[in-house]
Amino acid sequence: MQKEKTVYIRNEYGLHARPAAQLARKAADYNSEISLVMGDVKADARSVLEILSLAAVQGKSITIRAEGPDVDSAIEMVENFFSNSNGDY
Repeated sequence: MQKEKTVYIRNEYGLHARPAAQLARKAADYNSEISLVMGDVKADARSVLEILSLAAVQGKSITIRAEGPDVDSAIEMVENFFSNSNGDY
């Protein structure tokens, strides 16, 4: 089963290297395939370089896509990563 959720970049510096690395580490804990999609660019959430390739700046929306056995908790983790950080990650 595949699910999607849209989130917004809150950090004034965008999705830069440190939070990209934090997100990639967290995504590696899930069995589901987790992707971040912004426009025409799709990034594997386990890859810091792919996350950085999104060039996600403050205010932009990112669609989280997950498919696999723990899809609900995977989506929730990424959503919480962006929502509950107060922009700091």
